[in-house]
Amino acid sequence: MRKIAAALPHNLPPRLIGREAAAAYVGVSANTFDRMIEAGTMPPAKRIHGTRRGWDVRALDRACDALPEAGEADTDDTWADVLGEGHAA
Repeated sequence: MRKIAAALPHNLPPRLIGREAAAAYVGVSANTFDRMIEAGTMPPAKRIHGTRRGWDVRALDRACDALPEAGEADTDDTWADVLGEGHAA
């Protein structure tokens, strides 16, 4: 991955990042990040190729934007809510 990232211009960060980097990007440990995925507050990984997985930084941004503000009531803001899935038409 480092060789791939090194091939990018310094002003063009990778679009998909690994689990540890995704957790650091949103400011939590990898274990907390895993729990947030299970809870639906962070998006699942994208399948890049075969078993290789990565998190889309744009999806991480949207998920972070959807997190409640400090002091707000904790509501059911799942990732499906952000995507508009699971709502009756």
